[in-house]
Amino acid sequence: MTTYAVKNLTHGRELIAFRIGEQEFCVNIMSVREIRGWTPATSMPHAPPYVLGVINLRGAVLPIVDLSLRLGMKPAEPTVRHVIIVAQVGPKVVGLLVDAVSDILTVTNENIQPTPDIANEAEKAYARGILAIEGRMICLIELDSLFPHTESEAA
Repeated sequence: MTTYAVKNLTHGRELIAFRIGEQEFCVNIMSVREIRGWTPATSMPHAPPYVLGVINLRGAVLPIVDLSLRLGMKPAEPTVRHVIIVAQVGPKVVGLLVDAVSDILTVTNENIQPTPDIANEAEKAYARGILAIEGRMICLIELDSLFPHTESEAA
């Protein structure tokens, strides 16, 4: 079973929570560069199916990933209500398409429960735990595990 180890965490850390469909996920806020509105992406030939294409972000080419599809859910149908979370994933910057950003959470190790044993190996690779907060179940995602460096370079 994989558990999320936090280095000497005593006062908490911040996570950004977001929705994809009816489910909530969160990532470490330190990996988030900015949150922006949906911008249609220019498709790229031979890109993985979850890469919607690229956009111009202040002169830089930013790959846009359908995070719903990458997580094994149904593909997103982007609208003006969707947002792009611009995140640092390893050495690359990637845009993550999500339905909406919902919260900034401050949590400690005690708030993070292990990923259930029923999760498959793919889920265990990126799901670092579950937060049960205010009646909500929020899956903590490790972006570096979700996008291995070789795949993020292909994006």
